[in-house]
Amino acid sequence: MIELKNYIGGELVSPEQGNYLDVYEPAQASVYGHVPSSTSEDVEAAVVAAERAFPEWSALSIEQRSRKLHKLADLIEENLEELAQCETMDSGKPINLSRSVDIPRASANFRFFASAIVGFSSESHHMEGEAVNYTRRAPLGIVGCISPWNLPLYLLSWKMAPALAMGNCVIAKPSELTPYTAFKLSELAIEAGLPAGVLNILHGLGTTVGQALVDHPKIKAISFTGGTNTGKIIGASTSQQFKKVSLELGGKNPNLVFADCDFEEAVRTSVRSAFTNQGEICLCGSRIFVEKSIYQKFRDEYVKQVSSLKVGDPTGDVQMGALISEDHMNKVLSFVDQARVDGGTVLTGGKRIKNLPGYFVEPTVIEGLDASCTINQQEVFGPVVSLIPFESEEEVIKEANSTEYGLAAIIWTNNLQRAHRVAHAMKSGIVWINCWLVRDLRTPFGGVKNSGVGREGGNEALRFFSEPQNICIKL
Repeated sequence: MIELKNYIGGELVSPEQGNYLDVYEPAQASVYGHVPSSTSEDVEAAVVAAERAFPEWSALSIEQRSRKLHKLADLIEENLEELAQCETMDSGKPINLSRSVDIPRASANFRFFASAIVGFSSESHHMEGEAVNYTRRAPLGIVGCISPWNLPLYLLSWKMAPALAMGNCVIAKPSELTPYTAFKLSELAIEAGLPAGVLNILHGLGTTVGQALVDHPKIKAISFTGGTNTGKIIGASTSQQFKKVSLELGGKNPNLVFADCDFEEAVRTSVRSAFTNQGEICLCGSRIFVEKSIYQKFRDEYVKQVSSLKVGDPTGDVQMGALISEDHMNKVLSFVDQARVDGGTVLTGGKRIKNLPGYFVEPTVIEGLDASCTINQQEVFGPVVSLIPFESEEEVIKEANSTEYGLAAIIWTNNLQRAHRVAHAMKSGIVWINCWLVRDLRTPFGGVKNSGVGREGGNEALRFFSEPQNICIKL
């Protein structure tokens, strides 16, 4: 049985009150370890450590901070296989996905911002003959980074890296459901020689340690990725202190397939965009709108490919693993049950896979539901897709934009004018045309409507984790 620890002040320590939570391996439905159930006392200890570290860390040159982050990226790459195994044990996702995406991307996050900070520039404005105004960006101080369970190290590193690069000290809270890679990162941070207190990682529940981070007056910014309801609570709490906040929340992303698309690529990528990571990605395209003239052809081929997806032990050669928990599995299945009540037809899947020990659900495709029904409006966050035929561009734009979310959209067409026209009409922070999940770390990332506020990635992240100071010099 593995016992994980908090990382505070450069050391791995037990929680102040000595309480722990069980951690489950989703693919086996069994407890593999215990993780600290931290409280406000642990948060306070981390704040003290971060306060102590901030003056020295923020005073380092950009090049010195950059070298520390590059060293951490090196260690992630050197320990890729161990980290991939930890993440698969934690999350239930296929290990080939952990190896090829999650862990390499975590390293890339640190490396990108370690390089980006070196070239990050400020602005200046000349008042001819009178003054020069320039903008200086200073670190905020102590910031809180709260990340979800679906991409544990990937998203945690995406928040940590720009915050550390700008000279802040970080107190991070990974999900209590997937703490293992964050614990391993603690060990790597020690090996990398990161100064004590610069990075602190606290484990525990959102209602205790998470809320304590949000409420602490010495924590100057919160970056959160997770559910919309939790985001509303964080937004309300931070507004009382006028604290900076970035909220990357849920999605109910439309996938628009026009008749003039590259058919084979559209089907293949639409399968991948719906069922990668068991559909537990906020960017998954779970509402697939297909032009009527190709609907039957698309549906038949799509169902054929989905039915052939291999689901099983995530340590093996499979395309889908287990859902994160029993509660989440039951929630996903309840959406399928409701879809049947609403008149939908399950074309494939729709059931728990009972000959496997963990929380496995068949990849599921449903048709016969209008765009306003429950499963087409609420985020399922699982391997469930709804197919919806459409006749006109105007109709599909209206239906695609009909949810409370606005994170991402996917468009399949070889008509260049339509591609731009429809993309501009999407109420989404991100639009992919003839592709999915193609990400450039230099570009801003985030949603509109109930998918969040603020932008992450690229210079937007560096700006978020800094305080602008405008300085005017009289000539």
